[in-house]
Amino acid sequence: MSAVKIIDGLYWVGAVDWGVRAFHGHTYNTQKGTTYNAYLIVDEKIALVDTVYGPFSKELIANIKEIVDPSKIDYIIANHVETDHSGALPAVHALCPKAKVLGTEKCKEGLYKNYYGKWEFQTVKSGDKLSLGKKTLTFLEAPMLHWPDSMFTYMMEDQVLLPNDAFGQHYASSQRFDDEVDECFLMDEAEKYYANILLPFSPLVLRKIDEVQKAGIPIKIIAPSHGIIWRKDPGKIVNAYVRWAKNETKKKVVIVYETMWNSTEIMAKQIAEGIISAGSVDVKIFNISTADKTDVMKEMLDAKGFLIGSSTHGNDMLPNILGFLAFVKDMKPKGRIGGAFGSYGWAGGAVASIEKVLKESGIEVAQAGLGVRFVPDEAEMKKCFEFGKEFAGRV
Repeated sequence: MSAVKIIDGLYWVGAVDWGVRAFHGHTYNTQKGTTYNAYLIVDEKIALVDTVYGPFSKELIANIKEIVDPSKIDYIIANHVETDHSGALPAVHALCPKAKVLGTEKCKEGLYKNYYGKWEFQTVKSGDKLSLGKKTLTFLEAPMLHWPDSMFTYMMEDQVLLPNDAFGQHYASSQRFDDEVDECFLMDEAEKYYANILLPFSPLVLRKIDEVQKAGIPIKIIAPSHGIIWRKDPGKIVNAYVRWAKNETKKKVVIVYETMWNSTEIMAKQIAEGIISAGSVDVKIFNISTADKTDVMKEMLDAKGFLIGSSTHGNDMLPNILGFLAFVKDMKPKGRIGGAFGSYGWAGGAVASIEKVLKESGIEVAQAGLGVRFVPDEAEMKKCFEFGKEFAGRV
């Protein structure tokens, strides 16, 4: 895609990755692709805020050339060291060798270890400013949103926030702005992004938003490093982040299971019937062997209850549900209740293992787990139904 003007003197010069389907070592399934957003600020001095993933260096450079000669870039702002944002830095800097690189101290360390570039580097901290002429950039450190080196760049006169990984989405599109795409779809992708990347850092998210609001910093546009730029109503995504960071939940249960010979699946569906019978409680069911775990985590973001099921194999859970629960544990959801169920042959074990991981994840095990040997009979089907109904009452 060509460069896109955002406002006078500010341009999107990034790249659209239509084909990527896995991110962060396959922890995030990017079925809608993604964008690598970089921003060129043209004033008396010229600054490039972030670059793109290395394989897209040519696209970035071509977009910059539509606006200015790359050799005229005076500053490269590195909001984050992760290679999907910094991978093109060596190629760009080779075209503007006198450009100064700015970032946090930890960013400096990370960039050197990734690229060993002998660049002139200026370390910045919260409150530091950089004048480009008529435009002034202010820097705000944002450690652990979502890496220790992360920071935001704020264009003071234009009231534009460039927050790198915050407020983004993995969403490839030929459009660049929130008023050009389906709002419901956009918020769905933003929620998925939060649930799979930023959820464990929720206390820090709340603290940083509170810090910005108390400072009275006006924001007209939020331009993140992935996905769509918020210009119609940036407050919408900020308010959503506050809600998600507070771990606000609904009367909703997410059932996630893995089954060997369908008995655990039969249990899952019957438990869901019990939940539905209680009324007013929403329920979602996922077979983790076939479901997109990124979508599952998104559904879990606002769910009060988690029910996890697995057949027993080797006195433990099946491998896919085991891996998924490890991811849930890393996400550190707060204020949730959970339960375990599953089928077994000659010996159980999966239910106890699930309960152990739920407790380690900070999830309250609200009722005793339910195990069924082989295929559930009529009486056991009633137990499954009552198990779901009871759990719905707790939710």
